[in-house]
Amino acid sequence: MSQGWFRLPATGFLIVAMLLTVRLHRADAAAPQDGISTGHKLAAQWCAECHAIEPDDARDGKGPGFSRIANLPSTTALSLNVFLRSNHTNMPNFIIAPGDAAEIVQYILSLKRN
Repeated sequence: MSQGWFRLPATGFLIVAMLLTVRLHRADAAAPQDGISTGHKLAAQWCAECHAIEPDDARDGKGPGFSRIANLPSTTALSLNVFLRSNHTNMPNFIIAPGDAAEIVQYILSLKRN
């Protein structure tokens, strides 16, 4: 009898968790386009002085163009996030909020050729 009472809340918890997972997945499906736009704006503000940030701009400035960075075999969301949060001797040390870094990473990854 006591097992029945335990199963009811556990089953309810699992159902709620699954519904939240499905809801979060659907919310993420609409986000990439917004992130690309926001990431582009942030890159224009912070990065364009030294990097070519536009999709078709292959030139390199003081630093490599974002299209070139996006198409390196080693470029992943993780590698870009680590890079943006590390100090660099040849780059200004911006303090980028995690959410802003994620937007810039999403924008850079959107430039990857298939």
